[in-house]
Amino acid sequence: MGKVAVTAAVVCAAAACAVAALVVRNRMKSLGKWAKAVAILKELEDKCGTPTAKLRQVADAMTVEMHAGLASEGGSKLKMIISHVDNLPTGDEKGLFYALDLGGTNFRVLRVQLGGNENRLVKKEYEEVSIPPHLMVGSKEALFDFLAGALAKLVATEGEDFCLPPGRQRELGFTFSFPVRQLSITCGTLIQWTKGFSIEDTVGQDVVEELTKAMERIGLDMRVAALVNDTVGTLAGGRYNNRDVVAAVILGTGTNAAYVEMAHAIPKWHGLLPKSGEMVINMEWGNFRSSHLPLTEYDQGLDAESLNPGEQIFEKTISGMYLGEIVRRVLCRMAEEAALFGETVPLKLKIPFILRTPEMSAMHHDTSSDLKVVGTKLKDILEIPNSSLKVRKVIVELCDIVASRGARLSAAGILGILKKLGRDTIKDGEKQKSVVALDGGLFEHYTKFRNCMDSTLQELLGDAYENVSVVLSNDGSGIGAALLAASHSQYLEVEES
Repeated sequence: MGKVAVTAAVVCAAAACAVAALVVRNRMKSLGKWAKAVAILKELEDKCGTPTAKLRQVADAMTVEMHAGLASEGGSKLKMIISHVDNLPTGDEKGLFYALDLGGTNFRVLRVQLGGNENRLVKKEYEEVSIPPHLMVGSKEALFDFLAGALAKLVATEGEDFCLPPGRQRELGFTFSFPVRQLSITCGTLIQWTKGFSIEDTVGQDVVEELTKAMERIGLDMRVAALVNDTVGTLAGGRYNNRDVVAAVILGTGTNAAYVEMAHAIPKWHGLLPKSGEMVINMEWGNFRSSHLPLTEYDQGLDAESLNPGEQIFEKTISGMYLGEIVRRVLCRMAEEAALFGETVPLKLKIPFILRTPEMSAMHHDTSSDLKVVGTKLKDILEIPNSSLKVRKVIVELCDIVASRGARLSAAGILGILKKLGRDTIKDGEKQKSVVALDGGLFEHYTKFRNCMDSTLQELLGDAYENVSVVLSNDGSGIGAALLAASHSQYLEVEES
């Protein structure tokens, strides 16, 4: 072999070695990055940990805050608002009642014909209406005239199936799911708008008075018999169907809870004690916070960049508005530090709230062998065209960690309410049933969330779990408002005498 050939062979061998070394280095680098991604996931799992002992601490803290909020205004992060609902539906209610359910960019108007204990809910009809965006930032007259107009249209189609006794005024339950300072069952002043509404001249005004004036302007003879928030409405709807309902929880875009308290156990209540001896309390539990909550850097970042930093901490860990965003924030870190989706971070992944909780739920529930749903969601939402199976598996595990923490903390919150009511244990073998009415898309549609919450309640309650049940109370806030109009009707005493 000549010198040239030898040199060429040596060069080729050296090049081959260099290529091999580069492949090994890249593989090691790749393995290093994968190890980093796994480490980020493991760290999240540890920080989101909700062992039974921690959940009991959260429940105890919830009970303590409930006591403090009932003792004085501003005494707790929980507002513990006195709803002035002291008569929950019994099933005896009769007659025609309307409801207006305003909770966001859509609202519903409905009417029900109640037939008393024999016939119960005879008939129900409703219309769903979208609010034009300009009315959400316009004047109070424009908004309330629009609401009254929708009610008038429904009244115009009453027909023979709905019967209003002669000489009686129509009565309405008004579900108004914005922060209100409730002064009586028919009076509440708006504290602030949320959910994209911004009508300054309504803040500090009585929303019942504004709706009443709007109805008068178009000649609609209707009286608001009950002003309630959606959680109180859900409690009323639940109680109508089941006498054992003691509390209601909403787990949807946001979260809240209400429950039935003994009136004498409310130190800040200064009025006459109601005949029933009971009072529904709107907890506003989304604002609960405790040093026992397992918070992460992702929660802190989300909170700091939110419209209400330092507020609604419980809601930001468990509700539908935020779960998908927490997942996105973790994926962002994995993309930046572990090149989870390649050398560049996908641009769409940097957009806050682009990953909604329904999409997270769809990925979490993917049972296909190649996790096809996860791949499709990554492509359609985040414009990540190719993803390996092991990356998809990491994403499913991430969804599981975030959803499980939310579900288990929700169960701890429910335990806190049951503890306050003394219903978290079995006393002398008694079979006291406690039912919690639950409404909201997160609970209704996110099956793994719902199942995890239920199994956690079982874990926390032990033997007492057989006396506790959680039931879906669909459309609680609308039907509940109509039922509360019935149970607070101006004609009740006439009928009873």
